[in-house]
Amino acid sequence: MSDLQDQMKQAVAAAATEQIQSGMVVGLGSGSTAALMIKALGAKLQSGGLTDIVGVTTSFQGEVLAAELGIPLKSLNAIERIDLAIDGADEVDPSFQLIKGGGACHVQEKLVAARADRFVVVVDSTKLVERLNLGFLLPVEVLPGAWRQVQMQLKAMGGDAVLRMAVKKAGPVVTDQGNLVLDVTFNGGIADPVSLEKEINNLPGVLENGLFVNLTDQVLVGEIVDGVAGVRDLQKS
Repeated sequence: MSDLQDQMKQAVAAAATEQIQSGMVVGLGSGSTAALMIKALGAKLQSGGLTDIVGVTTSFQGEVLAAELGIPLKSLNAIERIDLAIDGADEVDPSFQLIKGGGACHVQEKLVAARADRFVVVVDSTKLVERLNLGFLLPVEVLPGAWRQVQMQLKAMGGDAVLRMAVKKAGPVVTDQGNLVLDVTFNGGIADPVSLEKEINNLPGVLENGLFVNLTDQVLVGEIVDGVAGVRDLQKS
């Protein structure tokens, strides 16, 4: 990661942490920018700047990090509500629709985002796009015994789906839920994310896909202006 990109991520993570108030139940997202936010939250708890925080993590990775930092955690089943969820995204379009799932955590991420009273997305400026799926593949989590069937169904819908393979491990990526991930490209990108999310999730064998539609309330964008890292605050119109 470049120094400038790291500075952008640090700035936006700090801005997101400023929105957390004592007594909140907070959804803790996955990925590099969310990890910086979790570290900033841990530091505020250690210093006494925040108290009485409960975290709900979206990945095993986040759970390990939060536990190391002493952030109290509860499961989705153990809480009544989430006040604020903060997470990254792989792509954000002008309507605040997202593609997530580069880290294969999108099932739990979507559960937490959907449960939250407010969902704030933290990204650097490279993640803003005019149309989804032109630059980033759409992840679809599938049952292991159904990946070929779903692959064929996606092909019939115009999607080129490839089984995601692991790095430093033989075979495919296995999610925290024990499933597989198909990465899908639609020719010309995704023109109608709202309809496509439902259409894909209706396929037998699909657990969830990485389209996050009509969930995002605010996008904090890290950017470099005149060589200095800052944060642009995009509110839903």
